[in-house]
Amino acid sequence: MEYTPISPFMRPISHAHLRVVERPEVSVPGKPINKWELLRELSKAQAAFGVTERDLTVMQGLLSFFPDDALGGNAEMVVFPSNKAICERLNGMPCSTMRRHIARLVDAGLLMRRDSPNGKRYVRKHGEERVAFGFDLSPLYCRSEEVARAAEAVREAEDRVRRLREVVSLMRRDLAALAEFGEEIQPGLGLWDQFRDKAVLTARALRRKLTLEELSAYRTDLEALLDRARNVIDGPETEEMNTNGAKTERHHHNSNKESIDLEPALEKGGASAAAPDVETDAPGADVEEADTRRVPKIPLHLVIAGCPSLKTFYQGDIRHWHQLFDAACHVRPAMGISASAWEEAQRFMGPEQASIVVVAMLERFADIRSPGGYLRALTSKAAAGEFSCGPMVMALMSRRDAA
Repeated sequence: MEYTPISPFMRPISHAHLRVVERPEVSVPGKPINKWELLRELSKAQAAFGVTERDLTVMQGLLSFFPDDALGGNAEMVVFPSNKAICERLNGMPCSTMRRHIARLVDAGLLMRRDSPNGKRYVRKHGEERVAFGFDLSPLYCRSEEVARAAEAVREAEDRVRRLREVVSLMRRDLAALAEFGEEIQPGLGLWDQFRDKAVLTARALRRKLTLEELSAYRTDLEALLDRARNVIDGPETEEMNTNGAKTERHHHNSNKESIDLEPALEKGGASAAAPDVETDAPGADVEEADTRRVPKIPLHLVIAGCPSLKTFYQGDIRHWHQLFDAACHVRPAMGISASAWEEAQRFMGPEQASIVVVAMLERFADIRSPGGYLRALTSKAAAGEFSCGPMVMALMSRRDAA
């Protein structure tokens, strides 16, 4: 027959509570850990442990009774406040509610009761020995590494959603721009209205908080429509027109001596740098993107032609701006550019122009001593309205033609 230990006042101690102490798979960190940082990590990973914000509020109250800022070390991690003191610390939470949340923390293996023979919470000293009865915080401390891993997993999942959301937003803008362009060169096709409607509906959907699965579905639909739009637009006549335009633009930029080299174009900041080579977003942009997003005027195929090294490090197709953004996100960590520098560049340049800068830097990677610092310098110029990605790309085109 299985024996269930009983605490004072006939409160059963569940075997889940005992496993907190006996868990062989939990590695004790062995070093002090700031209790508030640990609580923040637990708040991020609360779903993995089956606790709620209200449960964490009670845990915060219990941690406030622990005198030190750090758990661990040689400190005994038992707090012994009365129910009244806990409820007062929790801004008058009812005692029954407080006990319910404590029970949830105990069941989750984040807290353990150490009851005295009479059920009271207190500390007693026997010579140099100290015995405390109350709530033991050591289970939270022992699971700190597990909490940190779970919190990091949540952050990675949030980053995947944030990145996919950005890609879908760029794809929507690509589709809206292609619909406008297609209407100009092949007017009267009902296809352009269909693309515009899809772009508007996607913009509305992006105002909500979408799951990873929902965003993936939007990406799949938009990819199919973008390929269809590109196939209609890229007919023989259009291709010839783009080629002639590229030659004309290349000839014009080759005549500008300041654009021959990447570094002088940055340092001199001439007339071409004073007027950013971007245009405002297409009609129907998201409210959250208004006045902050800019689309480069330079054709995407010129960027790809000027940065052939990108194909070595990124195997996917790049036919739209969102695909260039995905490629830049892929190569950015390998180039030693920090996430903060990348996010700052997107904020001041826009995701498309920031992506152009990153792939252009990849082409000249051997000549750049500090890619992260270089990107921040360009971002500062972009914030001051003194930077254009056009001269960078055309300098690379000139360098390629001269080789």
